[in-house]
Amino acid sequence: MLIAMDQMDRYIARNVLAAIVVVQFVLLGLDITIAYIGDLGDTQGDYSALDVLLYLGMRLPWRFYQYAPVAVLIGALIGLGSMASSNELTVMRAAGRSLARIVWGVMKPVLLVVVVVLLVAEFVSPRTEQYAEAWRLEQRQGEGAMLTSRSGWQFEGDSVYRFGAIRADNVVLDLTRYRFDERRLIEATHANRAYWDEGAWLLEGVTTTRIFDNRTESEYQPSAAWETALTPTQLERLLRDIESQAPSELWAYANFLQSQNLQADQPLLYFWQKVLMPLTMGSLVLIAASFVFGPLRSVAAGTRVFYGVVTGLVFKYVQDLLAPASTIFGFSPVWAVLVPTLACAAVGIYFLRRNG
Repeated sequence: MLIAMDQMDRYIARNVLAAIVVVQFVLLGLDITIAYIGDLGDTQGDYSALDVLLYLGMRLPWRFYQYAPVAVLIGALIGLGSMASSNELTVMRAAGRSLARIVWGVMKPVLLVVVVVLLVAEFVSPRTEQYAEAWRLEQRQGEGAMLTSRSGWQFEGDSVYRFGAIRADNVVLDLTRYRFDERRLIEATHANRAYWDEGAWLLEGVTTTRIFDNRTESEYQPSAAWETALTPTQLERLLRDIESQAPSELWAYANFLQSQNLQADQPLLYFWQKVLMPLTMGSLVLIAASFVFGPLRSVAAGTRVFYGVVTGLVFKYVQDLLAPASTIFGFSPVWAVLVPTLACAAVGIYFLRRNG
């Protein structure tokens, strides 16, 4: 009997995993097609239509990570739904298979997906996103292109910095420093570039304006040292798209912001989203199982998939709404991730227990 149970687990896992893989391929294919058509208008210089396709291919790991929860939800719905339509689940229940054991059989392939997604989020997608962005900018702008075109602001001690961009060779472009005496601006410094050389920053093309009560003084220097605790890695995290960073990078960046007495809600939010991904996918599986065994068990498979897509969108929008709410109302960003996750799990367990 134990061997039969193991075979059932493998059969359920095989069906669900196959459905998840198919759904993931379909979602990625549709997304890349739409993105390719939209990005064709950005071709310029050496950046051709083929390069657009290569760029989108480099970003596949990130897109895989983004669509994984939706693929798990719809894949579990399709995999279980197909078995329900062919009465296989009914036979399993008649043979003494408990509902909890069937759901656990669905969870097993999802655990494999979770491991792959976490590895991609930590080791693969941050590197491929960084390389893809640098490669795209270099194709469009030539050698020495910017690593990112996003500007950023940073507070440190009595100074506020604005950074225009950072290149792939750790050269910061368009750097401005504002120094304050309490709330009064006393000095503004602009540098055309900043170079990282042997563990220290060197500014180039430096114009310093000192502000007094009744006058200002300006001074130009071809080069000057920049005393700061910021490193190229920290600046890269500041200027890169924060959503694409690895969990370890997000945690380090959040700690750095907190050490500067700055809010770290945004990096912590994305950190908890990635770390709690196993719980998120588990709750979505419970929702999918409740649709198959619960109030939607007698409807058509297409209808269940439709409700699954709607549920996934609602889940995402609730998380997106709770993210700024955590900043406004002062609760921890972890709750912005946990509340919709626990709500999904509670609803799924409720319907499963009603029909178990």
